[in-house]
Parts: sequence; C-alpha cells; structure tokens
Amino acid sequence: MSKTAPINMRVEPSQHALLTKAAALLHKDRSAFILDVACREAEHILLDQRLFYLNEEGFKAFESALIAPIPDNAKLKALLAEPSPWEK
Repeated sequence: MSKTAPINMRVEPSQHALLTKAAALLHKDRSAFILDVACREAEHILLDQRLFYLNEEGFKAFESALIAPIPDNAKLKALLAEPSPWEK
C-alpha cells in the first residue's frame, strides 16, 4: 500500500530528542515509531467508547445477556477473595 497522506508537526527540541531516543531503542525510525504509538493510542481511544448503537434484535440479545444469571465460578470467587497486591 502506498503512503500518500502526509502528517506534519512542529515539536520542541526536547520532544524531538525524546522521540528519537525512544525510536532508536526499538530500532525504528522516528516516523515509524510516532505512527505506531499514535495508531495504538487511537485504537485504545476508539475501543474505549461507551456509546454504541444496536438494532432491536441486537438490543434484545444484549439485554438477555445482562440479565442472565452468572454461572458459578469457584476460581473467580477465590481470586476475588484474595487481597490486592497493594494490600499485602
């Protein structure tokens, strides 16, 4: 796939140095590093959206899943009964 859409930005010298150093640690050029990190963060933002639309059939299936009883899970109960790592 040919890359044809440019993205240009001006940064502070300290930001430039930081990005260059991080990219070098991963053996990437600065542009590839910035694009990878920006795309990963964009995916996280998009996946974190809490508003979604369902048609009537989809909503009924979703609602049924929400109200269905949760099967007993002994391993999950044991895990949740343990103190958190910061509480130990």
